[in-house]
Amino acid sequence: MLPSIFGENLFDDFFSDPFGMMVPQGRDPLYGKHGKNLMKTDVRETENSYELDIDLPGFKKDEVNVELKNGYLTIQAAKGLDKEEQDKKGKYIRQERYAGACSRSFYVGEDVEPEEVSAKFEDGILTISVPKAAKKQLPKQTSINIL
Repeated sequence: MLPSIFGENLFDDFFSDPFGMMVPQGRDPLYGKHGKNLMKTDVRETENSYELDIDLPGFKKDEVNVELKNGYLTIQAAKGLDKEEQDKKGKYIRQERYAGACSRSFYVGEDVEPEEVSAKFEDGILTISVPKAAKKQLPKQTSINIL
């Protein structure tokens, strides 16, 4: 076991830019340096809908919230750790899991109603189906009368 002075991974720190001069390296308190890998999303277009597959490993169904407001589909996930419950299990030498929240938004258009969107959460993957808006019909007459 490595001392905590090495951070999350000895080799990540060894090969990284030590002074942050080349690439700025932010730290997310919930997932550390790997926070940028959170909520990876695949978007598929089918004949009648758009399908989103969002990775949310470690979250439970009741910790995830999906909302459609003003044409934006927002996915929020919040995780909390109960400190009192942890104290009963023993003294921690190193703790890398934290409480926190993350969210992502996608513009789906203002024609979509919340009742039309369906979502399913299974094995750490949130699957959302958003129907395509009906295509507007152009008028059949394309010529313009000249007076």
